[in-house]
Amino acid sequence: MHSIKISFENGKITIEQDQPSKTNREKGKSLIDFPRDYTVIDIETTGYDYKYDSIIEVAALRYRDNILVDTYTSLIQPNSVYEFDREVDIDYCVVDNKKVQFIDDSIVQLTGITNDMLKVAPKESAVIRNFIEFIKDDVLIGHNVNFDINFLYDASIAHLGYKLSNNFIDTLRISRKLFPEFKHHRLRDLCNYYGLDHSGAHRSVHDCTVTNSVYQKMQTNIIDKLIISIDFKKAFKKKGTGNKLDARDIKPSIEIMINEDHPFYEKTFVFTGVLDRMKRKDAMQLVVNLGGIVGNGVTKQTNYLVLGCNDYCSTIKDGKSTKQKKAEKLKLSGEDIEIISENVFYDMLEM
Repeated sequence: MHSIKISFENGKITIEQDQPSKTNREKGKSLIDFPRDYTVIDIETTGYDYKYDSIIEVAALRYRDNILVDTYTSLIQPNSVYEFDREVDIDYCVVDNKKVQFIDDSIVQLTGITNDMLKVAPKESAVIRNFIEFIKDDVLIGHNVNFDINFLYDASIAHLGYKLSNNFIDTLRISRKLFPEFKHHRLRDLCNYYGLDHSGAHRSVHDCTVTNSVYQKMQTNIIDKLIISIDFKKAFKKKGTGNKLDARDIKPSIEIMINEDHPFYEKTFVFTGVLDRMKRKDAMQLVVNLGGIVGNGVTKQTNYLVLGCNDYCSTIKDGKSTKQKKAEKLKLSGEDIEIISENVFYDMLEM
C-alpha cells in the first residue's frame, strides 16, 4: 500500500504522496494539545525542497511549566555548495581554496545569514547530533512545523541513522481551526493579531520565541472563545469504530472543519473494494470531516460510489461488485449518482 499524507486546513485538503526517492518517514504524531513542558523548534534553509536544499540554522528552546529553561542554536554549513569557474559580480566565500557560494542573495536578504558566516559554521552531522540530544523525547512545537521536521528527519537519518519520531504541535494548524476567517495564517499574521513584535523574523531563535508567544496566547484564546466544553484536544480526536466498520459510526472529528463550499458537503459517499492509498475508515473520516455523508450500501440517496481495488472483494461477480452494479442501474434510471475511481476521489478532496 502506498503511503499518502492528507491534512485538513480550514476545510481544504492537502495531499502529499511519498516521493519515490525518499524512504517513508516514520514521524511522530501531529497533536492538538497544549502541554506545559515542550521544546519549540525552527530552522532556516537554503530553499524549500528537502531533496535539493540544506539546513543553514537550527534552534530549539526548551520550556518547562511554560518557562524557558534552556536554548540550543547553531548555524550549519550546508551540505551542497557550487563553484564559480568564471568571474561574477556576486558575494562568495573561500572554502578549501575554492570560491563557493552556499546561499544566494535572496536568502541572505531574508535571513541576514551570509556566506562568510556559513564558511566557519559547523558541519550538519555535528549539529544534528547535538540537536537530537537536546530535544530528547520532548513534544516539538513550531509554526508550519512539518516543514522543519521533514528536513530534520532526513538529516537525522542521513547522519545518525536515527528516526526523528517526536510528537509535534503545529501552531499553523491550530490557527486555521481557530481563525477560519483569516485570509492568511502566517506567523506575522498571528503576531499582528496578538500584538506581538515580529521584527527580526527568519532567524531561528527569534522565530522560536515568537512561536512560543503565539502558542501561549492561543491557550488563552481557546478558553476565551469557549471552543470546548471539557477538553480542546478531544474535539480533534477521531472516534474509534470498533472491530467492524460501520458508516454510522463515522462522525466529524471537529465541526469547524466543515466547509459548505467543498464538493463533498452534504453528498453521500459509499466505498467498494480495498483502497490502495489508505484504509477505508480513514477515507470515510475525510468525507464526514468535510460535511459529507458515508453509507454502507448503495441507495437512491448515494451520490458517489468510490471504486477501490476489487481483487479482494468477496462480492465480485463478472468483474464488478454488487455495489457497482447497483450504482450503474441507479445511474441508468436517472438517479444522481456518480461512479468514480479512488484517484478521482483524491482529486475531489483538493478542490
